[in-house]
Amino acid sequence: MNTNRSDDKPIESANDNSPHKFYHGTKVNLKPGDLIEPGFNSNYGSQKKAYFVYLTTTMDAAIWGAELALGEEPGRIYLVEPTGTIEDDPNLTDKKYPGNPTKSYRSRYPLRVTGEVSDWRGHSPDQLKTMNDNLERLKQLGIEAIED
Repeated sequence: MNTNRSDDKPIESANDNSPHKFYHGTKVNLKPGDLIEPGFNSNYGSQKKAYFVYLTTTMDAAIWGAELALGEEPGRIYLVEPTGTIEDDPNLTDKKYPGNPTKSYRSRYPLRVTGEVSDWRGHSPDQLKTMNDNLERLKQLGIEAIED
């Protein structure tokens, strides 16, 4: 896996034998073998068509994804594998967290569900309230949480 970000080339391919586990947080009920594909309405912001799917190597980022996704279903975290190239998620990298400490990525290619993480613990009610308040403040300012 190429972690040198001195260029804008993708950092991962479907054929890479990377030891990293990738996670995707959502409220959608999926099973192993299902594909998470771009082209559907986003779970965030104004729910416009998503041109990318998002993944991370950290449980914390996946937990935020599961907790903040729209819907009434419980949050879920899936183990996923990219089927094509991935790149740093510019919504977090450099804008908010230089160097990508959240290990957040995106892809124009589907993610294949390989399993589900069932033993995760969500953020505290205070942390969730703070995050939701910040997202609402951005919404009032007309700023989308995800920019494709």
